Amino acid sequence: MAIGTKELLKRVKQDRLVENLSDRELNNPEGTGFDLRVKKIYKIKERGFLGVEQRKTPKVKLLAEHSEHKSYVLKPGEHILVETIEKVNMPGNLVAIFRPRSTLFRCGAAIHTAVCSPGYKGSLTFAMHNMSDQDFELELGSRIVQILFFPVQGDLHRTYEGQWQGGRVTTAGEIEKQI
Repeated sequence: MAIGTKELLKRVKQDRLVENLSDRELNNPEGTGFDLRVKKIYKIKERGFLGVEQRKTPKVKLLAEHSEHKSYVLKPGEHILVETIEKVNMPGNLVAIFRPRSTLFRCGAAIHTAVCSPGYKGSLTFAMHNMSDQDFELELGSRIVQILFFPVQGDLHRTYEGQWQGGRVTTAGEIEKQI
């Protein structure tokens, strides 16, 4: 069962569950989670690799940043990485999932996300893909995805301690051993 916004706001104030929330989310949130906003947009610049023991995520190029650019036009078929303004500090008893805002798919854009594990701390990165045959203009600072929080039942073996801790976007083209 998803945790409601009254409890989430309490955890934001006490435990910094989510940092840098907008005034809208802090003062008048809707539903069961918070909307997250676009801070930076990146373009993948080379081939990646995911192996059994090693991986290499591609180098990326920063295309737009919230403080410097108003918007970015996502061309048909284009794939980008989007970093959020918000950061999370996941306690050991919560897990989060993400759902796209409906305006995205109504405009032909798709968001690809992963699970936010207990113990993860940092900014969040999502993939966005323009699946339509029309340009899609994305304003930096706009709300693109909702984060939903769920309690973890039972004991964990351990919380997240992985290499993405802190919110890095890529391995910068270096091959690394997966832990």
